[in-house]
Amino acid sequence: MEDVLEVYQRPRDPERPVVCLDETSKQMIVETREPIPAKPGRKVRHDYEYERNGVANLFMMFAPLEGWRHVKVTDRHAAIDYAHALKDLSDTYFPDAAKIVLVQDNLNTHKPASLYEAFPAPEARRLAERFEWHFTPNASRASARQLARHGRVGTRRSLNPVPGSPLPRQANPHQRGRRMGGRSQRASRQSRLAIHNRRCPH
Repeated sequence: MEDVLEVYQRPRDPERPVVCLDETSKQMIVETREPIPAKPGRKVRHDYEYERNGVANLFMMFAPLEGWRHVKVTDRHAAIDYAHALKDLSDTYFPDAAKIVLVQDNLNTHKPASLYEAFPAPEARRLAERFEWHFTPNASRASARQLARHGRVGTRRSLNPVPGSPLPRQANPHQRGRRMGGRSQRASRQSRLAIHNRRCPH
C-alpha cells in the first residue's frame, strides 16, 4: 500500500508517466424492437426487452497527470490480450517515455510472465523493461479505509480525486444502506411507526 501511495505523491515527470490500468467485462445487447423516434415534446423511446449478444472485455488505461485515457476493447479476458495492451502503451501511446510507471491490481494475468505468452522472449524482455511495476493491495476493508484516508485512492465504489485527474468521483454516503439490502431503511420505517403508535393509542 505504501508503495502505491508513494507513486501517487510523485510530481509529474513526462519521462516517467504514471499509468493506471484495470479491466472489466461488459455484456453486449441488441434491441428486440425498433425504438420509437423522437417527436416534438417527446424523447425517443426504447423497449425494455433486449437480447444478449456476447461479452466484451475492456482495458482502461488512465494517465491522470498527463490528462490522457484510453479504452481498449477485446473479445477475451486473457494474458495475451493484456500483453498486447501493454505493448500499445509502450510503443504507441508512450514511445518516448524512458520508463512507464504502471499501477495495477494483482489479477493473475497482470504480470510480466504474460508478455512471454504473447511474444518471443527478446521482445517480451524488452517490453518488461519498459515498465516500472507497482501493484495495489489485495481488496480488504482495512486497506481500503487506509487508502481513502490518504485522499488518493479507494475501492471501486469510492475513488477520491487525484490531482490532475479529469475524472473525480466520490463515495455515495447512502451506499452502506443499499449494501445492507435495505435493512437500515426498514429499521427507520419501523422506528417511525412505533413513534406514531405511541402518539396515537388505540
